[in-house]
Amino acid sequence: MTNKLNDLLTELKQFKWVDLTHEFGPDSPHFPAFSAAKFETLFTHEDGFFVKQYTFPGQYGTHIDPPVHFEKNQDVYDSDIELKDLFLPLVVIDQSHQVAQNADYILTVADIQQWESEHGTIPPDAFVALRTDWSKRWPSQEAFENQDDHGQNHYPGWSVDALKYIYEERQAVANGHETFDTDPAILQPETGFAGEYYVLSQGHYQIELLSHLDKVPATGALISISVPKAENAPGFPARVFAIVPEEV
Repeated sequence: MTNKLNDLLTELKQFKWVDLTHEFGPDSPHFPAFSAAKFETLFTHEDGFFVKQYTFPGQYGTHIDPPVHFEKNQDVYDSDIELKDLFLPLVVIDQSHQVAQNADYILTVADIQQWESEHGTIPPDAFVALRTDWSKRWPSQEAFENQDDHGQNHYPGWSVDALKYIYEERQAVANGHETFDTDPAILQPETGFAGEYYVLSQGHYQIELLSHLDKVPATGALISISVPKAENAPGFPARVFAIVPEEV
């Protein structure tokens, strides 16, 4: 008897799979307000088994932000996100060229509409990722912060209007990016994390510190997100990968 799921898996494995996750450790880039991760060896093979203890904030490495991370009235933790909402069509909006010229680049609605004129309308129920190639600065904390002589960080991000467009006009499920934050660093002293608050307060989730978006096409790929089921977790490192419509 033919098993449709097994046949589907066999077919999917004929395509290219791309890891969108940074490997992280104590020396990896992290949000400046957090302490560095701490990895300790508790037992070695001489004890009979090899075990480490890990200490790090939930928002560390490539990670997921559920709605409760910013909005107390959104009682949605990591484990409350529907499983089907963690496996989605992937849309990648490439602004890497613009960011190479301007580290403070802010994605606009016009940028998205220009992208749509070339690649088609963003489909509903998609995961929309902003490609900036900022992930190529890994593993340097200094390069990720890109701080000037006055202590101001400089890295790109989304405008609130662009986020409203993908969610309200295009019915996206989630979004992601390669930087520490949804919001461009240059706006944070005045407007804080307005973009991130919008996303999470509307019941959506996001993935931060994505990697290898340059290896994924603008459309046609699928994204898969897996997260440990920690109790009442308002964020946690995630393993994220894409299945690309390119036969290996």
